Amino acid sequence: MKDFEIDLQKRLAALSEYMVMDTPPEQAFDDLTRLTSFICGTPIALVTLLDQKRQWFKSRVGLAATETPLEHAFCRFAIKQEKVFIVTDTLDDDRFASNPLVTGDPNIRFCAGAPLITPEGIPLGTLCAIDRVPREMTSEQQDALTALARQVIAALELRKTVKVLARALAEKRVVERQLSDIKLLIPMCAWCRKVRDDDQYWKHVEFYLSKHADISFTHGMCPECAAVVEQDFKAKLTPPV
Repeated sequence: MKDFEIDLQKRLAALSEYMVMDTPPEQAFDDLTRLTSFICGTPIALVTLLDQKRQWFKSRVGLAATETPLEHAFCRFAIKQEKVFIVTDTLDDDRFASNPLVTGDPNIRFCAGAPLITPEGIPLGTLCAIDRVPREMTSEQQDALTALARQVIAALELRKTVKVLARALAEKRVVERQLSDIKLLIPMCAWCRKVRDDDQYWKHVEFYLSKHADISFTHGMCPECAAVVEQDFKAKLTPPV
């Protein structure tokens, strides 16, 4: 398997663990893109994530589209390096001069992307700043973009942890409900109707229930049992022939 195929499989596995693709906008990420746009002075800022076919935007400022085909993505180049990827003028770069995102809407002329790298070293996408005019980027802006990209990863890690904990809590509640249902089952002898308590002693059902619940008993006799007892009593009083 080629290196890029290995990297793709690792990236897809990581994206699956983060459970983030195609999720609704979230303020934690939108705040970072707005801050990126402000610091870099660009009308467009994006949090991009790359799968096998597309570049999807978890967060976006100044752009209506939610994704682009992977072959048009600037970020497929940016994720190959650890530092900020900068294209000062797309028309002077053979890799992008004929790109539909350059020749048409949104008419990209400048792009700077800081790779989003997981704690395991897997690149997922970029935090990028985009402009419609050529420009330069200061070293301070590059440092800030790199720092903000780390915060995107921190937000993804926090999001994953919350999801995992929520799933674990839901599973715990299911188990607790199952255990509660089991506790409601009373082990009763099918022959004598005695009940086994937690100490493995067999006791009459009224004794068991009065001990484990706020229940009192009065004793009577149902018609069927009364008839049987009466018949038995008469049989004992009738002298044998």
